[in-house]
Amino acid sequence: MPEIKSTAKTGSPTSTVRFAPSPNGLLHPGHARSALLNWRFARDHGGTFLIRIEDIDTTRARPEFESAIFEDLAWLGLDWSGPMRRQSEHFSDYEAALSELRKLDLVYPAFLSRGEAADRVREAETSGKTWPRDPDGAPHYPGDDRTLTTQQRNQRIADGKPYAWRLDMRKALDGLSQPLCWDEHGAGPHGETGRIAADPAAWGDVVLARRDVPTSYHLAVTIDDAIQKVTDIIRGEDLFASTSVHRLLQRLLGLPAPRYRHHGLVLDKTGRKLSKSDGATSIASLREQGATRADIIAMAGLPLQP
Repeated sequence: MPEIKSTAKTGSPTSTVRFAPSPNGLLHPGHARSALLNWRFARDHGGTFLIRIEDIDTTRARPEFESAIFEDLAWLGLDWSGPMRRQSEHFSDYEAALSELRKLDLVYPAFLSRGEAADRVREAETSGKTWPRDPDGAPHYPGDDRTLTTQQRNQRIADGKPYAWRLDMRKALDGLSQPLCWDEHGAGPHGETGRIAADPAAWGDVVLARRDVPTSYHLAVTIDDAIQKVTDIIRGEDLFASTSVHRLLQRLLGLPAPRYRHHGLVLDKTGRKLSKSDGATSIASLREQGATRADIIAMAGLPLQP
């Protein structure tokens, strides 16, 4: 894994923040809120504002969406420092991190398909058992693959059976010498702030990589933030619970811990967060309808500033 050093220190006058959209759709006012909060924070603290393109899902990422991201941000009046990091160009960094976790025997190949795992969960719940679910409501992955021998795993891989690399959560937590926590300078969905106790176990054995893509969101974002020396992570409160997994990976890989600032989401008329699938709420569509920069900033729930 590449050597990673951080300048993130409490009270440091230099701050680095990032806005990291995925080029699988058009930006909407919710994205504008996050981008503006990051940009304004960097401006007010004499820091650096970075753009990162999170395109590990190469089947959905499209160059026209990436171009639209830059156009929308420039139209909003934002500027950023280079070089811009594109995740699809750095798979080797994530492979190296996964290799470190494999050496520590903290990950395992998981062979159950989504359908097979769902069947296992359904059978258990039908029999009256309570199956654990993660903060997003998805059931934990059945842990049978953890008990396979090395020979059994190698044979299944040699036979071409699809698999994903999952974190052995119990083993990872058993090896911790100190409790996990993070400094929250924003607020969680229920107003949580200050020193937050992390609970990665709530996520079960999360996916860290797949056979065709050598990473996952959790692993890639953790590595990227460390390599880019991000000191303050400003993002939506829908990712508040995910911070527990990121803090665990930071501890396991010996990476620095940024400060976190989670912010509220921009909701639609039904009370749901805005989605890229609703093209009518995209910044590009709203611009075509005559919306001004001030209009979009207002939709993002932010005051207009010079």
